[in-house]
Amino acid sequence: MITQLRIKNFKAWKDSGEIRLAPLTLLFGTNSAGKTSIPHLLLMLRQTIESADRKRVLHLGDKSTLVDLGTYDDIVFQHDLNRSVEFEVGWKPPRAIEVRDPLSEFELVASSLRFAATIKADKNRQPIVDRFSYRLFDGGEELAAGMKRRPAGKYDLVTEHYKPVRQSGRPWPLPAPYHFHGFPDEAIAYYQNTAFISDLALRLQELMKSVFHVGPLREYPDRTYLWSGEDHQHVGQRGQRAVQAILAAKDRRFNWKKRQKTRPLDRLVAERLKIMGLIHEFEVQPIARGRKEYEVLLQTNPQLPKVKLTDVGFGISQVLPVIVECLCTPPGSIVVFEQPEIHLHPRVQSDLADVFVDAIHAREDGVDRNVQFIIESHSEHFLRRLQRRIAEEALTPEESALYFVHTDRAEARIEELDVDLFGNIKNWPDNFFGDEMEDMVARSEAQARRSSGANS
Repeated sequence: MITQLRIKNFKAWKDSGEIRLAPLTLLFGTNSAGKTSIPHLLLMLRQTIESADRKRVLHLGDKSTLVDLGTYDDIVFQHDLNRSVEFEVGWKPPRAIEVRDPLSEFELVASSLRFAATIKADKNRQPIVDRFSYRLFDGGEELAAGMKRRPAGKYDLVTEHYKPVRQSGRPWPLPAPYHFHGFPDEAIAYYQNTAFISDLALRLQELMKSVFHVGPLREYPDRTYLWSGEDHQHVGQRGQRAVQAILAAKDRRFNWKKRQKTRPLDRLVAERLKIMGLIHEFEVQPIARGRKEYEVLLQTNPQLPKVKLTDVGFGISQVLPVIVECLCTPPGSIVVFEQPEIHLHPRVQSDLADVFVDAIHAREDGVDRNVQFIIESHSEHFLRRLQRRIAEEALTPEESALYFVHTDRAEARIEELDVDLFGNIKNWPDNFFGDEMEDMVARSEAQARRSSGANS
C-alpha cells in the first residue's frame, strides 16, 4: 500500500508537497486542475517497469499502454527542459526487507520503504536518470542506497548508513541504471556486500505491478460474452472484462466484513446492485450447456421478465465493472478509478461510496484483502456519503484521505480536507461544488422580478 507520494515538475505540478495516501484516497477538484496527473504518474511508472527495453528510462506511452503522456517535453512543468522531473513514493511492502552485511554485524529489517528519482533531459530531449535512491526504515534506524550520475555519463553507487566494500581491482564506475529504478548487475559484481540492492528494485516492481486502472468511460455492454476459463483478475481499463472476471472468480469466496458469510463474487455483485436499487435479480449463465458464450440476465422488478444487460439502463453497465473490480483484483492491489460515478443517478452515486467503504474492509477466504483505492471524482453526493460514514464511525479519518485540487498561478495545488470525527470539513474550499448560495439568491431574485412583472 502506498503511504505517501510527492511530485515535482511533472505536468501541472511544480511541487505537490508530500501527499498522504490512505486505503481510500479521493481527489476532487475543477477540470484540468491536475488531479488526473497524480494517478497517471503511477500508471507511467508501471508501464515503464513492464517495458522489455531496460534502457528506456520512462515509457511515456502509446496506443497500447495504460496511459499516453506524449513526449518528455509534454510532461515537464511548463515544458521547461531545464527543470528536472522528480517523484517520490513511500510504501509498506507485504514482507519486510532484511539487510545483513556479511562483512560486519550490521543488520536492518525494514518495514517501510521510500523511493525517489530525479529525471533530466539529455541533448536529444530524452529522459535520463540523474539520480535515484531507496530509503529503508525500521523504527529509528534507516539505510539508503542509490545511484548518482557523473558529468561524463557514468554512475556511482551512493549509500547512507551503510558502507559498500569494493572487490579488489580497479574501481570502475557503474553503467546507467535500467529504467528509472534498477541497479545494473555491476552494482553487485563490483562490491562484496551489496547483494541486497537487487531486492530493492524487485520490491518497487512488485508495488507498481499491483496498480490497476479503470477509466471514466466504460464500454457498452454486449449481448453475449466469451470465456474459456482464463483467469481474469482485472476488469480492464474500460471495464470490458467485468463479466469474464466474475466467471473467473467462481472458486473464490469473499465477504465485506468479518463474521459475514463468505459468498462467490457474482452473489455479492447481485446483492450490491439490489441494495443500490438498480436490479431485483442478476445472474451470469452460459447460453447453453457446454458453451463458452455467456449472457448476463437482469430483472429490474419482480413483476417484470428477465432481460439482457443490453436491454436495461446504461448506468448498470457502467457501475458493474466498478463493483467487480473492487473484489476481483489480487489482494494488496492499488486500484485507480477515474470518475466511477459517471452516468449514475445521484442516489446511486452516494451508494457507490459505500461500495468503496466496504471494499477497503473486504476479506477473501477469511483474510483481509488490503486493497487500496485512489479515486478521482466530481461527485458531491459521493463526498457527502463519506462524511456521513465517518460520523457513523464506519470509516475512520485514518482510513481515508480527501483532497481538493485547484490551479493557483498556473500551477496545480492540492489541499487535504480537514475532516473531523463527525464528518465535518473544517477547511471547505470556496466554490468547491459551485456556489449554491449564489444560485439560490439568483433564483429568488428572478422569481421576484417575474412576480413583479405579472402584477404590474
